[in-house]
Amino acid sequence: MKSLIEQMAKALVDKPEEVAVTEVVGEKTTVYELRVDTSDLGKVIGKQGKTARSMRTILSAAGTKLGKRCVLEILE
Repeated sequence: MKSLIEQMAKALVDKPEEVAVTEVVGEKTTVYELRVDTSDLGKVIGKQGKTARSMRTILSAAGTKLGKRCVLEILE
């Protein structure tokens, strides 16, 4: 899951070396924190949050297949 988020984010940004994903495992939910360069933040979020929403949908579908609840947080 972590590599899936990294691949999606690196494809969107200008500075792929600045992409970092951390995984916080909880009892029922796994939270993935995505950090990108501040200049690339808009590209990851997209217009009206559509790109971020799409990434969350893909993550949720992949998590459902594995039987886990996954949440994506985009941090500055």
